[in-house]
Amino acid sequence: MLIAIVAPQGVQALDVTGPADVFSEAAAQIGEPCYRLQVIGTTDAPVICSSGVVLLPQRMIGDPDEAIDTLLIAGAPAQRGTGESTDLVAWIARRAPSTRRFGSVCTGTFLLAAAGLLSDRRVTTHWQHAAELAAACPEARVEPDRLFVRDGPLCTSAGVTAGIDLALALVEEDHGRALALAVARRLVVFLKRPGGQSQFSAHLAAQIATKSPVQDVQGWILENLSSSLSVEVLAKRAGMSVRNFARVFRGEAGVTPADFVETARVDSARRMLEDTVMPLQRVATRCGFTNVDGLRRAFMRRLSVGPHDYRARFRSTTSSTARPPANRNTSLSASVG
Repeated sequence: MLIAIVAPQGVQALDVTGPADVFSEAAAQIGEPCYRLQVIGTTDAPVICSSGVVLLPQRMIGDPDEAIDTLLIAGAPAQRGTGESTDLVAWIARRAPSTRRFGSVCTGTFLLAAAGLLSDRRVTTHWQHAAELAAACPEARVEPDRLFVRDGPLCTSAGVTAGIDLALALVEEDHGRALALAVARRLVVFLKRPGGQSQFSAHLAAQIATKSPVQDVQGWILENLSSSLSVEVLAKRAGMSVRNFARVFRGEAGVTPADFVETARVDSARRMLEDTVMPLQRVATRCGFTNVDGLRRAFMRRLSVGPHDYRARFRSTTSSTARPPANRNTSLSASVG
């Protein structure tokens, strides 16, 4: 089956090469050419990536049509669809509906929007451009904090590394979970992050916040997950009223204090589940959850998978009952680009 990746000028290289490597490794694992890859350019000129890397497209949008199974539109962050010709938008609008599935990586979503393909669809893009996409395409249902979203034949992913997660999900759809995991191991990437997982962790959010009492409180939270972390406790530590603290915290971190605390606790529990065989009740207690039910509910909200299933899917083969990793090392992989 043909996997076609459209590479506009200024594309982020990993938007193209990340998914391409997943599909090509899947074919190598199977030992037969189950996937055939093509990079498609708007012209026969080399594609200059945002990093300066040069890609040579194998086909152009003006070439005679060829049956495409999966069409992915890679993102060019500096342009977000505005600098491309109407010919490309018209080509996408014409070709995408004839494929089995189509989608985008990162800001490639903007080209799908320009082609009129997002109406009443659930979509995502890089978190930094989600509000811009929602404004540009109000008929779409933008989910700003998801690694990837599937809505019928349409599949959209967040920032650059999330294109790898999306490609792994498509390989699993085609050939099963065992192959997708084998590909992930071979590429040394996170083993199948769920699509509903947040684009970035509490640790990254703490880095994003400006240096202030709020960031000091965030650092304290990450070191004291098993403590009482109510907004009243956190506001007192910051030397603010509860109302002012909640307002300033959300303004700087982009999330409420309660959301930050839960995300941090889930991050820590996730690492313990991956790296130890510690019973769920002990994991819950160490991470500040009242009981296993609280841990399970938080996992379903944040990762769309329960802690037991998460451990079965992601636990390291070298896991032991040894001391769990310190909270400061429990960050999730971030998708940026």
